[in-house]
Amino acid sequence: MKKSLLNFSFLVAALLLTFTSYSQSNFSSKLIGSGVVVSDLDKSLDFYVNTIGMVKAYNFTINADFGKRSGLSNGVPTEVTVLKLENSPEANEWKLMSFGKKANRPQSKFIQDDTGVQYITINVKALKPVIDRLKAKNVKFLGSTPIPLNEKSHFVLVQDPDGTFIELIGPME
Repeated sequence: MKKSLLNFSFLVAALLLTFTSYSQSNFSSKLIGSGVVVSDLDKSLDFYVNTIGMVKAYNFTINADFGKRSGLSNGVPTEVTVLKLENSPEANEWKLMSFGKKANRPQSKFIQDDTGVQYITINVKALKPVIDRLKAKNVKFLGSTPIPLNEKSHFVLVQDPDGTFIELIGPME
């Protein structure tokens, strides 16, 4: 009986491992690119590049025809600026675009105030330079942040110009 149960356990484990390997093989890249519609592209670029420290990787245009045919828009063109934490093929893409209008909803005060993507987490080598840039740009720190997470890492929470929460995690120095 024990041997049958052990054999069954190995069979289940092998099936799970095969299923896990199969499900992960559907993706051609391990990266996720996120597209964010912002109200003011210049203001958001200043925040993400000059305050957070991201880099501009490249731009591309979604023309009116492609926007309509793809279902991305009802035929409204837009320019997309792609930011990364570092300009390398292994870095995720944070794609900013603007249609020149404000959000139809009030800005969230807490992550539970709305549904959908509410925050991103950025791990940094040192928080102090980021904190200095945030303070220089008069970005409001939320809660009582920065707060320690453990002996090495601290946590800072801010919002971008459109209200997306940005978690910054890393050692102070």
